[in-house]
Amino acid sequence: MNQTTLVAVLGVLVVLASAAFFILGRGLGKSAVIEAQKVAKATAEETSKRILTEAERDAESLRKNAVLSGKEELIKARETWETEARHRREEVEREERRVQDRETQLDRKFDLLDQREKEASRRASDLGRKEKSVSDREAELERLIADERRRLESLAGMSAGEAKAELINRLEKEAEADAANRLREIRESAKRNAEREAKKIVALAVQRIASEHTSEISVSSVSLPNDEMKGRIIGREGRNIRAFELATGADVVIDDTPDTVVVSCFDPVRREVARLALEKLVTDGRIHPGRIEEVVAKSRREVDAQIVELGEQAAYETGIHGLHPEVIKLIGRMKWRTSYGQNILDHSKEVAHLAGIMAAELGLDVTMAKRGALLHDIGKVLTHEHEGTHVQLGVEVATKYGENPLVVNCIAAHHDDVPHESEVSVLVQAADAISGSRPGARREAFETYVKRLEGLEKIASSYRGVEKVFAIQAGREVRVLVTPDAVDDNRMTAMADEIARRIEAELQYPGQIKVVLIRETRATDVAR
Repeated sequence: MNQTTLVAVLGVLVVLASAAFFILGRGLGKSAVIEAQKVAKATAEETSKRILTEAERDAESLRKNAVLSGKEELIKARETWETEARHRREEVEREERRVQDRETQLDRKFDLLDQREKEASRRASDLGRKEKSVSDREAELERLIADERRRLESLAGMSAGEAKAELINRLEKEAEADAANRLREIRESAKRNAEREAKKIVALAVQRIASEHTSEISVSSVSLPNDEMKGRIIGREGRNIRAFELATGADVVIDDTPDTVVVSCFDPVRREVARLALEKLVTDGRIHPGRIEEVVAKSRREVDAQIVELGEQAAYETGIHGLHPEVIKLIGRMKWRTSYGQNILDHSKEVAHLAGIMAAELGLDVTMAKRGALLHDIGKVLTHEHEGTHVQLGVEVATKYGENPLVVNCIAAHHDDVPHESEVSVLVQAADAISGSRPGARREAFETYVKRLEGLEKIASSYRGVEKVFAIQAGREVRVLVTPDAVDDNRMTAMADEIARRIEAELQYPGQIKVVLIRETRATDVAR
């Protein structure tokens, strides 16, 4: 619009200029003026036409641009509106779906409530029927009691005292039967909840503080050529014995025992180092602090080499390869550890051979069975140095040195601390039980063994109704045959518990003893 006005103003200016020229040329001559006016007029008309044409063309261009811009804005506005409309439609659809889901959930909840109401109604009707049945049974029981009373009252020749005695006898039998049933339930519940933990705690306590073997497993004796050597071992003002105990970590006990000193230490490896060092010092005769440190260091190297050699030999004997060097050392240290008087290294090798034989018979992995069996008690080597049970320590060691998960499970499950994950684990547990439970495997005097068997049979035979008693499984099980007429099924449970409690109170034994009562009833007739 501004350009059009500019063009019009220019046209007016041109016209005014032409008029001015016309007035000025008027004085030069009419003809010249007229000619000039014609030329100027023609030029002005041409210029004005050209300017008007350009103005119209510019105006048309502006109009087209304005129309095009308007169309673009209209298209943008339409797109914006369509986008907003689409978003609103989507939002409405989401709300509709949410409402439908809510309606579906409400329908399900209503159905569930209906089902619960029906179930409650059914239970109420069942409860009513049960209450009616109980009432009927109570009425029947009252009727039976009344009949029994009338029967007792009608018995001829029975005094009131006799009737009372019979009633008391019957009540005692019923109470005894109820007590036996209750006792059986309590025992089963207690076994389920406490047997495993009790076994683990008792076994750990026995393993660590078994006082009857403490003096045997914690000392070593060293023979001397004469009693004068004791003074040389002690040294001036006790410097030699102090240096020796400081270097070895073991105590040297010097008493009135002739030609003998005792090396005492709970760590079997340190005790072995001290024993070897003391024997070398006694043989050499040169005993002073410098020599003591030198001999102790040499003995320690010899024991370390012997540990590795023993571990490699055990792995070779059982056919196991690829063990970590630290695991080899722990296996070698088993040589100086015992459990219930049984050497752990010999026990582990025996378990490995048994597990391998059973695995071969069953077609299982023999190598894996032997590996798990050899390492199943490896944690016992560390129980003096670390906190935790030997099972936990064994699992940690096997996991740390990259043993197969099946081997780790064999270690963890051989005392039922965790579930068995393979047949191999079960075989290792069975082989461990076989090696530890055979007669003579663990330290026990023959007299003590015989005395325990006699005690078992004596305790079981003291009860009324017992016909025969057999102590079997190396004294780990006692089987009692009872007379069927004297002992009924309810009395058997109570009697088994009483025998077990008396065994616990009166006898001393390793592990546990199983009490089995056997009652056999036979009916015999003859066909003629």
